[in-house]
This record gives sequence, C-alpha cells and structure tokens, in this order.
Amino acid sequence: MSKRAVLLLAHGTPNTVDEVPEYLRNVVSGRPMPRHVVEEIQHRYALIGEPKGHSPLTELTIEQGELLATTLGEPVYVGMRNWRPYIADVVKRMRADGVTEIAAICLAPQNSRTSVGLYRRAALAEAAGMRVDFTEDWAEEPLLADAFADRLRVALDQVKAETGERAQVLFTAHSVPCRTIQAPAVSADQPILWPTLKQDAEGAPSVDPYPVEAKTTAALVAARVPEAAGWCFAFQSQGASGGPWIGPSVEATLDAMAVRGVKAVVLQPIGFLCDHVEIFYDIDIAFREHAARLGMRLARPESLNSSPLLTRALAKLARASFARLAG
Repeated sequence: MSKRAVLLLAHGTPNTVDEVPEYLRNVVSGRPMPRHVVEEIQHRYALIGEPKGHSPLTELTIEQGELLATTLGEPVYVGMRNWRPYIADVVKRMRADGVTEIAAICLAPQNSRTSVGLYRRAALAEAAGMRVDFTEDWAEEPLLADAFADRLRVALDQVKAETGERAQVLFTAHSVPCRTIQAPAVSADQPILWPTLKQDAEGAPSVDPYPVEAKTTAALVAARVPEAAGWCFAFQSQGASGGPWIGPSVEATLDAMAVRGVKAVVLQPIGFLCDHVEIFYDIDIAFREHAARLGMRLARPESLNSSPLLTRALAKLARASFARLAG
C-alpha cells in the first residue's frame, strides 16, 4: 500500500556565525572561497537575528511545513540543499517512515537552473524506487500573489500614514550569475544539457525562465494593489563569484529613483517566502542605509512566513501533485 507525503525544499542556512564557512562550501560545491568573502558573510550574519548571528530560515520553514501538514492532513517533511536537515537525509528518513510517493515543492516559486534543477537532483538522488512528483514552478499561482499583495498593502498604508508620501514600489528577486540563465551551446555531438527547459522549434533549450517568471510574479502582485502602479523591478544580493550577475541591482535602481526625486520606497522581495539573512541584512541594513544616504526612506513589507494565504497556496500545489501521482 502506498504512503504519500509532501517534501518542502529550501536553500538552508547556518545556525551560527561559526558554521558559515562550512555552509558556504556547500553553496559553492566545495570550491575555495577567498577569506575576505567568508569573513564578510560572517559579519553580515553577526548583525542579524535573535540571538545575534542566527537566521530564522530553518525554523520558519519547518513552521510552514507544520501549518501545511495541519491543512492537508498529510505528513510534511522539510529538506535543505545547503545545510541541515539535508535533502538526502530527509528523503532517507521518508523511506524509513514508509513513504512511497513524494510531492516535492521547491520553496523558490520562480524556476531556474540554480534553484529548481539543483533541488530536483538532490531529491531524486536518494529516491530510487519512490515515486516523486516535482512542482516545477509556481510563479503564477494566484494565492501566492494574493499573499504578497496583502503584505504590500499594509506597508504602503503605513508609509503614507507616517510620512504623507506615496511610496514607490520596488519588487526584487535574487540575482543569479548571467551564465546560468543563458541557453547552453548545443551541437550535433553534444546532448542538450538542460532537458527540463522548454525547447525551441529546433529542439535547442530556450533561455532559462527565471528572470521572466520573477517579473511575472511581480506583475501579478502589482495588479492586485492599485497603489503599486508605476512599480520597478531589480535583482538583489549579487554574489562574489567570478563573472557578471543579472541586474539591474537594487543600489543602481535606488540611485535612479533618487534622481527622479523619489522620497519613499517600499521594497518587496517576491522570491523569498520567509525571513533570512538576505532580508534582515541585505534589505533591512544595507539597502536601507543606501537609501538613507540618498535622502530616501526605505520600508519593507512583512515577510510571508506563516501567512495563511501561503499555506493555502502550498496546499493547492500539494493536492495537485498528489493528483498527478494518482493519475
């Protein structure tokens, strides 16, 4: 008899500043990182969280899983790609618990090779003999847009009440290296490297969908919030690895806004589902300080975290996944 369960997949985070070097080795697949880069990231972690140096991503993701389990009446497991609990260990535990069918959902709603593809491989590596349905992307899920829109309205109203200013809305998504969103070269003697990507008429893989999907989510949120008219979009948290990362950056976008005379900005990251270092440091500290130097106020909506609308969105995805497994 089959036993089904949901597997939520997330990036993972170290629990202390001292764990940052090992965590970063996982992120870059063991490649060496310059000491100054490691120390800078440790510095960022040291400035966030309660207690200081702690990102709440793991606890919040587990809470999201618990809320989903209550809503579904089905077991929900949480696995992390770059930290404990590792995806491989969680899939092994699912097998030991008798799970035979897995509805896997990546908690990065917008599909990219650097997120969904890596999560898929990590999950499938330990799932031999188990049936796995993987939700490719959910950038256009209406309940996700509803959840972000609810948070955005509150932040816009608060800024207007406190300053009298109508804030400029800036949506963001995490930047990725340019090389990861370009179609790989294909020749007669070379197999297509990314068969899960959509293909063009000649059978070659199309450009990675991530940038378009990120902006699509932003557009769906903005359509629900009239005060977001004239919204802008930027990519945040560019990394220190070699080669260019996609932009425009948040800093460059804020600079352009200042030239236009913008005085208040509400920045909403539409690719992050819960609080972590790239919200608490990148947005709440670095971007806010950059905006202040330009004479602007920068506010951020509350993260989705335990949003009931997010739970409903995940439940909808899980039920659709179970239906595919049963089909």
